[in-house]
Amino acid sequence: MTQQPRRQQQHPTDQAAQRRLVIVVRADPVICGHATEARGLAEVALTRGFDDVRIVTWPIEALQAAGLPLKPLDELLPYSAGITVERPGPVGDYRVPTGRHLLGLAGRLFELFTDGVPTVCMSMYLTPHANAVAEALRSVRASGLDADVTTIAEAVGSDITNVVRSCIAEGAIGAAASLFTAYLSHDRCVAVSAYTRELILESAAQVDLACGTRFADEVADRVEVSYPAVDAGAYLDLDPSAVDNALAARGLSRDGYVLFLSRVAAAKGADDLIAAYRASAASSTHRLVIAGNGPAHAETRALAGDDPRILFLTDVSDDEKPLLMNGCAAYALPSKPRPEFVETFGIALVEKMLAGGGPVITTRTGGIPEAVGDTAIEVPHADPAALAAALDRALAMSPAEREAAAERARAYAMRFDRTAVFDNLFAGLLDEPAGRPVDAHVTIS
Repeated sequence: MTQQPRRQQQHPTDQAAQRRLVIVVRADPVICGHATEARGLAEVALTRGFDDVRIVTWPIEALQAAGLPLKPLDELLPYSAGITVERPGPVGDYRVPTGRHLLGLAGRLFELFTDGVPTVCMSMYLTPHANAVAEALRSVRASGLDADVTTIAEAVGSDITNVVRSCIAEGAIGAAASLFTAYLSHDRCVAVSAYTRELILESAAQVDLACGTRFADEVADRVEVSYPAVDAGAYLDLDPSAVDNALAARGLSRDGYVLFLSRVAAAKGADDLIAAYRASAASSTHRLVIAGNGPAHAETRALAGDDPRILFLTDVSDDEKPLLMNGCAAYALPSKPRPEFVETFGIALVEKMLAGGGPVITTRTGGIPEAVGDTAIEVPHADPAALAAALDRALAMSPAEREAAAERARAYAMRFDRTAVFDNLFAGLLDEPAGRPVDAHVTIS
């Protein structure tokens, strides 16, 4: 039997709700920064006038079948009362192999949109989540039912770098045009970084050139930057004894290891880090910890071989993550651009900057410069020699230099705290009283 995460708090009286936020996303237990972002926005929403918050996501079995890297199911942090996680099941039978879950999502959204509660619905990832929202609204309109719904679509980056770019490369222009149509049908269209916004604009221009459409003009006019929301409170003011205890349980000591903590994928550069670590002086004084899981995990383990200096952790919980970050001598995320993925922001980098500890070492790939500002040690991507030198430079810093660097990094990272991001993202959407349409573009009456 598939193990299920602990049951989330259910809203006690759905009919009494005055304002609802729905977030459509690949949520926990997926190892993904935007799953964490959805959790953060949901928690802030409870303090901003929403009394019913729903995270609508995929069944555990579907996530497992997709091969996505998942957190341990028995270690998921609970949500606050008032936040309900819904996992609509598939609709239809085996003859509809790929559309069953999408229909389940769209059907549940239809129900939430038409039960009389004024709703803001935010989707993360354009496909399939923005498509599900758009389909649900089309169905509501066609049914002639009333709905007070305002929509936000967030392009997280991989939905452009992977889906749209592959559509263009393969000549599947119709699919790319369909995605842009769904994206731009939302009331507010945002991108997680200025880098991502430029990717969207560039891709829209290519679709326009092929189709004679005018997506690029609308993207330039409407798409705003909304950085990912991070729960700063989970990383600040950590108990030193809790850090020491967590490290001891892993056989580690404070400032005794270099940390990589992220999804283990080819684009994250763990292979370059292993090569750099072995070539550095750090390998004789510090361990290397590779924490996380992902599609390149087996390959990365094979690259490390039986090297006793390299420790792999695949079961790091949300509670343990900031403690490992705080205790490391240096944190390295040497991301590099790949055809299937480009780092469009770098949520893990911000989390590390908030947690303190040793300096961050990274590259200027994609949106990373927006995440770290001028607070990180930067190296060229796919350059193990430069990365080895950066490791040695980081470990040679004096305690005073390390502390000053950590304070600068933390001050910069606070701009991505979930409360500030939420207030900027929802500015103008919450000014109207509950029950009054916010935008006629998505209001059916």
